[in-house]
Amino acid sequence: MPAKRIGFIGAGQMALALAQGFIKRGIVDAGHVLASDVAAATRERFHAATGAPVTQSNREIADKQDVIFLAVKPQYMDGVLKELAGHVPRDRLVVSIAAGISLEKLESALGEDCRVVRVMPNTPCLVGQGAAAYALGSCATEEDGGLVGELLSAVGVAVRVEERWMDAVTALSGSGPAFAYLMIEALVDAAVQQGLPRDTAKLLAAQTLKGAAEMVLVSGSPPAVLKEQVTSPAGTTIAGLVAMESAGFRGAVFAGIQAAAQRSAALGK
Repeated sequence: MPAKRIGFIGAGQMALALAQGFIKRGIVDAGHVLASDVAAATRERFHAATGAPVTQSNREIADKQDVIFLAVKPQYMDGVLKELAGHVPRDRLVVSIAAGISLEKLESALGEDCRVVRVMPNTPCLVGQGAAAYALGSCATEEDGGLVGELLSAVGVAVRVEERWMDAVTALSGSGPAFAYLMIEALVDAAVQQGLPRDTAKLLAAQTLKGAAEMVLVSGSPPAVLKEQVTSPAGTTIAGLVAMESAGFRGAVFAGIQAAAQRSAALGK
C-alpha cells in the first residue's frame, strides 16, 4: 500500500480503534497520523494510546493529511462540514464513518467534485477483527475504493456495498458488537446462576461465540445447518432453544436490528 498520511477529525473511540489498528499492523507510522478534537482530554487519550500527534484544528487535518476520516458524531457533522467547506484540497480523500450521514450530504457540503467514501466500521478493528462496509461517492475512483478496502481489510473484513444498504450495515456490524456483548453477558450471568465461577463462565461464553462465528466463516454452511448439527433429538440443546424461542429471542434480535437501522436513517436527516 502506498504511504499515506491519515487524519482523523474527531478522536473518539472509533477513531482511536482504527488508528491503533492501522499502527499496530504497520499500515501507517504513528508520525503520519494526525487527529483533531475539540476536547483536550480526548486528544490526550488519543496521543497516549497511539503516539500520534494531535491538534485542535480541523483545517490542519485537511491541509496536511492525504486521507481524512470524519469521525465525529452525526449531530456534530454539520458544523464540521461548514468549517471544512472550501478548505479540502481536491487531491484529498474524505472518508466518513458517521452513522446516517449520506454521500449526497457530504458532497453537497464539501463540493460535488470532492472524493468521498462512506464507511461503517466497528470497534473490533482494534484487535484485527473488524467488520466494515463502504460505499463510494460520485467522484470517488476505483483506486479510492481499493485504498479504503485495503485500509479496512488490514484490521478485519471489508465489503463494498450500495449506499442504500448502509443503514442496515450500521445496525448489523456497527451496533452488532454491543449486541454480542449483551449475549455474552447474559450467557455468563445464566451460567453463574447455575453455579459456575464467573471467570470460567466468561472464558467459556466468549470462546463459544468466537468458535461458533469461526465455524460459520470457515465452513460456509448456513447457520441453521450448523445449529442442527448441535441439536440432538430430546437433548439439552433443543430444550434450551425452545425456551429461548418461547421467551422471544429471535423477535428481540429482529427488533434490535430494526430499531438501530431506523435510528441510523434518522441521524442523517
